[in-house]
Amino acid sequence: MESLKDAIRERGVVLSERILIVNSFLNHQVDTVLLDEMGRAFAGIFEECGPTKVLTAAVSGIPPALATGMHLGIPVVYARKTKPSTMGGDVYRGTARSATTEQVMELIVKRPFLLPSDRVVIIDDFIAWGHTIKALCDIVDASGAALVGIGAAIEKVFLDGRSRFEREDVPIHSLLRIRKMHPDGTIEFE
Repeated sequence: MESLKDAIRERGVVLSERILIVNSFLNHQVDTVLLDEMGRAFAGIFEECGPTKVLTAAVSGIPPALATGMHLGIPVVYARKTKPSTMGGDVYRGTARSATTEQVMELIVKRPFLLPSDRVVIIDDFIAWGHTIKALCDIVDASGAALVGIGAAIEKVFLDGRSRFEREDVPIHSLLRIRKMHPDGTIEFE
């Protein structure tokens, strides 16, 4: 996706060989035009899978998941990292290690929001180590819903996170794949 590549080149910051900061356009401040284009692209990729829900993790996955859900015309469910008192105990849980904070976090989804009859596509901002998407896959599995696709805006292929959750029967698509990031700030795209 050329516009996403341009945004990374112009506004992304390579913090280290593993960390890319995209908070000026994707996950803190959101470029709505770019986000709309991303949602349209994901909808085009996953529409034929017949999804009924989009699942993501708070907070960074919400913008691309929301745009995808809007273009597919289906609800978006996001796994929360803290359980509010209003949620009750009827939840699905998954755990993941954050690639940026290196903290283990719990992801929580209220059971009525994922039903065995649902067909779920997972959308997130990054595939890095694969922990978050793996936790979301575990939540889908626990719900009995069908996982019909996985999408990420950006994949850092050099971290091999895809191997944590890859399944033969589930298509995985990244809008942009990064082969390597250098300390001088240059990025090698696939």
